[in-house]
Amino acid sequence: MTISVTFPEELLIAAREEKGVFSRKVVIYTLGHLYQEGKISVGLVVKILACDKQTAYTILSEYGFPVIDYDQDEWELEVQSSKEIAKQV
Repeated sequence: MTISVTFPEELLIAAREEKGVFSRKVVIYTLGHLYQEGKISVGLVVKILACDKQTAYTILSEYGFPVIDYDQDEWELEVQSSKEIAKQV
């Protein structure tokens, strides 16, 4: 299934974007927003963008979406785990 969204031509002119570049940005911003809300996985991002996970994370972060979003408890656990690993090394 394909979903089509129509934007007025004036939007491309105002944004000074070519149609292909603008379309890709719309897809990335949509994917990023859905990923940030936890509605889709990075696996779906990878599939839609036809790239690997590292590239997907890079693209999302370049567009301002957090790729690692810990809450306070998760962050503290991650810090503690990192300290314990550092002691062993």
